[in-house]
Amino acid sequence: VISHFPVVEMEFNAEANLVEFLFSPASVTEKQMQEAVRIATTVIEKLEMVGVLAVEMFLCKDGQLLVNEVAPRPHNSGHQTIEGNVCSQYEQHLRAIFNLPPGDTAITQPSVMVNLLGEKDFTGDAVYEGFHEALAIPGAHIHLYGKKTTKSFRKMGHITITAQTLNEARENALKVKEIVKVKS
Repeated sequence: VISHFPVVEMEFNAEANLVEFLFSPASVTEKQMQEAVRIATTVIEKLEMVGVLAVEMFLCKDGQLLVNEVAPRPHNSGHQTIEGNVCSQYEQHLRAIFNLPPGDTAITQPSVMVNLLGEKDFTGDAVYEGFHEALAIPGAHIHLYGKKTTKSFRKMGHITITAQTLNEARENALKVKEIVKVKS
């Protein structure tokens, strides 16, 4: 049985060439969503894979979808499912490998994930600034990856922000991005 999570949208940090924000749900057309699901389903079927498979795609200006990469595991592109979906990607992966029925992947609340990246030109023992202020923002959930040292643009964790609307989650995510800094 194949099930899928709703399509998400990523925004990249141009300088670091890494995902900076992830938005759930994606701001794409129904046709584009259906095509993305069709492509991802074809990929997992062709690979004859069991478990979570992240299929990252580019949406071209002409509307064409191109597969960029696949990750046969829980992936950064699904971290927001912990707070934003009925079943997280981690639970879904365990269900698949233990041959249990897939869980409900529906969105419970719109969410935005902000990657916590090491600040540019900082290298050394990680120092996190702004957590207290960030946790005062409704719907903010901090996840650290346990890395002791930081360097420019190293992924150190993420913060998921849930809200009643995607616009509200987006506004709060921008606040979080300004508040939380990983330095040394």
